[in-house]
Parts: sequence; structure tokens; C-alpha cells
Amino acid sequence: MKNCDINIRDPFVLVHDGKYYMYGTRAANFGCKTAGFDVYVGTDLENWSEPIEVFNSPKYGFNTEVNWAPEVHKVGDRFYMLATFTKADGLRGTHILVSDTPDGQFKPHSMNSLTPDGWECLDGTLYEENGKYYCVFCHEHTQILNGTVCYVELSSDLTHAVGEPVFMFDAASYLKREATQECHNVTDGPFMYRLSTGELVMIWSTVSDRYLQLVAKSSDGTIGGEWSHLEPLFTENGGHGMLFEGLDGQLRLTLHCPNISYQEKPVFFPIDESNGTLVIAE
Repeated sequence: MKNCDINIRDPFVLVHDGKYYMYGTRAANFGCKTAGFDVYVGTDLENWSEPIEVFNSPKYGFNTEVNWAPEVHKVGDRFYMLATFTKADGLRGTHILVSDTPDGQFKPHSMNSLTPDGWECLDGTLYEENGKYYCVFCHEHTQILNGTVCYVELSSDLTHAVGEPVFMFDAASYLKREATQECHNVTDGPFMYRLSTGELVMIWSTVSDRYLQLVAKSSDGTIGGEWSHLEPLFTENGGHGMLFEGLDGQLRLTLHCPNISYQEKPVFFPIDESNGTLVIAE
């Protein structure tokens, strides 16, 4: 299969043992009741295997509504998938799944959702700083109108959150508009990245007149710093991206584009660092 044949949202690429493993939200029905997640395996970011199912959500009672935004990280000798599901209380939350291989069968690992009870949350991403792991996630605009990005520390075994969630920033800090019932402010798809300078940035998405891929930076290089917004990374109706170093050593961005149901495809851009931020390479 080629990228143009693959209809997924929220692409995420793991590089492991000379191969690319691409996960994503099954785009049919906007990822609702889509029964799990697949991986596509390749070596050149253009030609991929047929989809290999790596999580069957009905098997574990996780198909009640959304099956969104799987991302996979290797920690130690195991592979951990963070993904968003609708919980029994009807609210969305991010869980951790685990597998011994990147293309094997994942199974639930976290005790419950990592994100707070009573909150509508999505798009948890895993981030490590000074030996501690964190889940960075979005508190949804569907519940609070003005979406926010927050983090919570995780236990060392990645089974549960410890402590209280910490606010990082809200969508209004970028959009410069008040959220209303008629016009929500969206936060979506955070992903953390440390520049070669040691500075810490986050890419994330929102919706203005179209879907945007944005960049924010920590004031002190830590997750607990003050976050400010830099120039957008991609503004052509694509987003929920992530960054990875390719087999050739080139930093790349992948995201889905366009943000139109049943037309979403994974796309890839080479990325450079420039003046303390990220830019698409010319």
C-alpha cells in the first residue's frame, strides 16, 4: 500500500530495528466504534504492508464509542500504546496498552484511564523528563468550551497517574478569542520534542478557519515552564502530527491531511530547526 491508499487520522510513526511502524485512527465514521487499531510496516515512508490489527477493542470492552489516536513508545523491552477511548461513564480518556512487539497484539496495561475521572480528555502522549514519565493530554472543548493542554505524572510502571493534573495552556492563548457555545476553542494532539539546543517544544493542533499544526515552547526547558506560542508549522488543513527521526537521520513531521472525513491521508515533511523553533525544510 502507498500513502495515498491509506485513510487514517492521527498518524504516529515508531522507528524500530530498521523499519517504520505507522499507527493511526481508523478514519471510517471519524474513528467511532471502529473496533481497534492497525499498524502499517515499511522501510521508505511510501510503501507499506497491508494493515495488521494490533488491538481489538471489542475483545476488551473498549469499543463503546471512540477508538482514537494510538501512539506507541518503546520503554525498556516493551512497547506501550497510549490511546483514547470512551469510558463506561460516557466520557473520553487516555489508556495505556502494552505489547512485547510493535506489530503484536496489544492488551490493556493501565489500571484505568490516565486522565482524570470526571474530565472529557483525549490525545494523551507519553513524555519523559529526568527519569519521570508524564501523560500530556487535552481537556476537551466539548466539556469546557475553551480546550486546554495539561499533564499528569505517571507511576514508574506506567499503570496509573500520580498527583493532580497540571495546566499548561489553553486554546484561547493562541486563538485570541473567547470560547462560546457556538464557537469552541479546540486543543488537539500534543507531542513533545526537545530541540538540539536543549529547548523543549510541543507541537499541537487547533481549528481556526481550518485545521492547524502549531508549535509552543517552554520558558525554561521543562514541562513545568511557562508556554508561549511560536509561528505555525503547517496551516493547510492538516494536523494532529508527531515528529520522528527517519532511518536516514532526517527529522520528519507526519500528520493527516486534509482534515476532511474519508479523505485523510498520512503525509510527511522534512523538518529543520531554525531560530529556536521547527520549520518545514525547503
